[in-house]
Amino acid sequence: MAIRPLLQKKITTILNHHQKKEDRTLFSSLSLISNNNPLLFSSSQSSISTCFRQLAFSSTAFSRQHQRQRQQEQPPPEHQILHRFPHRFRSSVPLPDTLAQKIGKSFRRPGAPSKARVYADANVIRPKDYWDYESLTVQWGEQDDYMVVKKVGRGKYSEVFEGMHSTDNEKCIIKILKPVKKKKIKREIKILQNLCGGPNIVKLLDIVRDQQSKTPSLIFEHVKNTDFKVLYPTLSDFDTRYYIYELLKALDYCHSQGIMHRDVKPHNVMIDHEQRKLRLIDWGLAEFYHPGKEYNVRVASRYFKGPELLVDLQDYDYSLDLWSLGCMFAGMIFRKEPFFYGHDNYDQLVKIAKVLGTDELNAYLNKYRIELDPHLAALVGRHSRKPWSKFTNVDNQHLAVPEAVDFLDKLLRYDHLERPTAKEAMISDPMIEWCILLKIVLVFVPPPINSYLCLVSYDRPSFHIPCRLIHTSIQLEMQKAAELVPSFKSQDAV
Repeated sequence: MAIRPLLQKKITTILNHHQKKEDRTLFSSLSLISNNNPLLFSSSQSSISTCFRQLAFSSTAFSRQHQRQRQQEQPPPEHQILHRFPHRFRSSVPLPDTLAQKIGKSFRRPGAPSKARVYADANVIRPKDYWDYESLTVQWGEQDDYMVVKKVGRGKYSEVFEGMHSTDNEKCIIKILKPVKKKKIKREIKILQNLCGGPNIVKLLDIVRDQQSKTPSLIFEHVKNTDFKVLYPTLSDFDTRYYIYELLKALDYCHSQGIMHRDVKPHNVMIDHEQRKLRLIDWGLAEFYHPGKEYNVRVASRYFKGPELLVDLQDYDYSLDLWSLGCMFAGMIFRKEPFFYGHDNYDQLVKIAKVLGTDELNAYLNKYRIELDPHLAALVGRHSRKPWSKFTNVDNQHLAVPEAVDFLDKLLRYDHLERPTAKEAMISDPMIEWCILLKIVLVFVPPPINSYLCLVSYDRPSFHIPCRLIHTSIQLEMQKAAELVPSFKSQDAV
């Protein structure tokens, strides 16, 4: 497969990612280098190292030439730029006396610490080398063992490609990291190593680095993902809750290992619908939880940020991931993606307050002794709680059933300590409990009886009773199986 245009885009964004804004003309000009250099790209698949080495020389030479040209050029007056391109500078040119400029950080009075309800000491009881990622010594693999096939995605900190192993042609995912602090890269690697083999956690296969540019790449298992914008509208009520249950398994596991994901969103949940396989990916913002530690609130994507982040509560915990999951679930059952659609972080809090109301928000702020900036408080205003039924319509009523809405209501709570833990959420939804019974029946009841019971129990709630009887009668057998086959316990057991 020809990859000339793919590599052009890849290199211009990766090797020069951290240039200043005024250097962006260099990026577009690099494409001219690759187009005019017939030796730079071949028409066949290319190894990662070859891609970097071929471009390094050309980009460096052009960078020097570009710098000399810039020294001779004088930028046009600002008023001329605004006159010619007003739409491009509307957000970047400072506007005097705007509300956003006036808003400062929230103030928190001492005396109201927050601590995770579960797994608070997960890292306390473990040796230091488990969570001390800064001391990690990375064992680099061979970069030339992998071939780039095509680009499949990009993020703030990386570019993602489908690839294959050069010896066995096994498909994989290559995540090429953009230049960031070494300790951030080490943190992601350490967390992926600690979580390796966990249920529904994407598996890290290898870590490689280009010898000249020192650009690291992470090699992951391949998942035949369907874009959520295409997949979610096709999911049934059962499908939706099944995948939420599978995601909860991944979250409970990482939380039990003392790790917060901090970026749960549809883009980071890979689903192979044919195989009914789910993987939680992108652990670049994940962090080890230590009780009492104050964390950066500039994590998670805007539409999935918990209220604790938006009001600058820094000693948050695993429950942040449950809010993000709740936002995902709301988008799925109400067919409204994203569910909270804020234009910036301040507006995001406003959008939440317009749904959950400001009475509970104020109670939350008082409990943790947080004082919002007066300008932010004025922006939020006063709102009554909106009933979930306001979001139900003919297009989503088959998904927004009472059990699902009740489950959602437990997740989307201002107070992070009132949200269910991942393990509690796995058993709080009756439909999720049905998913558990389904797995048990499929494993322990012989065919074709198992398929019949699963079908009729889903279509007719009265058949839940025989399924529950089966559940009770085989609990002991299930425990024995888990003891005899550890892999069953970690992957298939419920």
